Amino acid sequence: MTESERKQIIDLVKQEVVPAIGCTEPIAVALCVAKAAETLGKQPEQIKVSLSANILKNAMGVGIPGTEMIGLPIAVALGALIGKSAYKLEVLKECTPEAVERGKQFIDEKRICISLKDNITEKLYVEVTCEAGEEWGTAIISGGHTTFVYIASDKGVLLDKQECAKEEVEADALELNLRKVYDFAVTAPLDEIRFIQDTARINKAAAEQSFKGNYGHALGKMLRGNGSQDNKMMGDSTFSHILSYTSAACDARMAGAMIPVMSNSGSGNQGISATLPVVIYAEENDKTDEELIRALMLSHLTVIYIKQSLGRLSALCGCVVAATGSSCGITWLMGGTYEQVSYAVQNMIANLTGMICDGAKPSCALKVTTGVSTAVLSAVMAMEDRCVSSVEGIIDEDVDQSIRNLTRIGSQAMNETDRMVLEIMTHKGC
Repeated sequence: MTESERKQIIDLVKQEVVPAIGCTEPIAVALCVAKAAETLGKQPEQIKVSLSANILKNAMGVGIPGTEMIGLPIAVALGALIGKSAYKLEVLKECTPEAVERGKQFIDEKRICISLKDNITEKLYVEVTCEAGEEWGTAIISGGHTTFVYIASDKGVLLDKQECAKEEVEADALELNLRKVYDFAVTAPLDEIRFIQDTARINKAAAEQSFKGNYGHALGKMLRGNGSQDNKMMGDSTFSHILSYTSAACDARMAGAMIPVMSNSGSGNQGISATLPVVIYAEENDKTDEELIRALMLSHLTVIYIKQSLGRLSALCGCVVAATGSSCGITWLMGGTYEQVSYAVQNMIANLTGMICDGAKPSCALKVTTGVSTAVLSAVMAMEDRCVSSVEGIIDEDVDQSIRNLTRIGSQAMNETDRMVLEIMTHKGC
């Protein structure tokens, strides 16, 4: 691997693994509102928001940090009132109780209109126009949760990358495969990848803060034995600790706690699932700092690689991808070779392909826990040199082809599933 390619990979990881507060879909909407309001230059009187179906799906049932409220309206209101686009996915970190009250009033005054954007193929699309009298400011995010492709006001266009954005992304895309991911993680100079250890510190702190509260369905606390009944079935083991820490961080995040996490590829839950299983396994098996850093890099970069072909939003639950990353990291920490890491990936794909995403919500902790438990199982199987074979289902002899099979199903074949899920979600009680 050349030094240039190594630096490209490091830049890619730093771009994709970033801090976030709250579920990234409503936060991306708040970010777009903040930018449109800043472009307007004053507090908006009216806000028009047009969203892709996947953004809407992932923003309907999730808590908004610092508000004790659910859904898009309060995210939109706060984006306009106190949001700062410079903070990116932490756009609402200056939220206060006073701001929430102002946001509620803004909503009650019917100043917000939210609708589906028609005739678009992009699954991650947010368009916001803020108006005050005859003045207006517009911002569009597309392709990435913080990627602005259009900014304009009544005074003129400030940015327009709508036509060339996709071509630029494709031209700049770094060609990865599992072998390259593995080789980078285990051979890169340690000081160049030490930054990935921030994911361990931040995401573990999120879980530990969650244990002190009562967030969402409190799955993490129950798995830890802190529920209404002692959890005797799971026992006190590394496996149960992996499940409890991972689900606890998800509990808090989906409930809207003002707790930062390190995200991966635009998803906090993916960042949590790629980090905490690796961290807990490493700590409880006396692994060195270097081993933890390399395992975390293997996990996070595997997720980034798979998401390159899956896309940022899809009908496939992101925990499938993130847990595949953590399974690779755990397998390597167990002493696994590249071949055994590839076995872990094959076992994951054979098991979890098809798990649907039905929006961001507190019960995501259940899916995260399912993914992470499968990650451990797949790693244990891999270390016994047991791998689902190419005569079974969608598994191919080539692990990278198996990954492409997974992502084709998630990004193409499940599109009709996605439409049905959204229809069901938006017509409850009708």
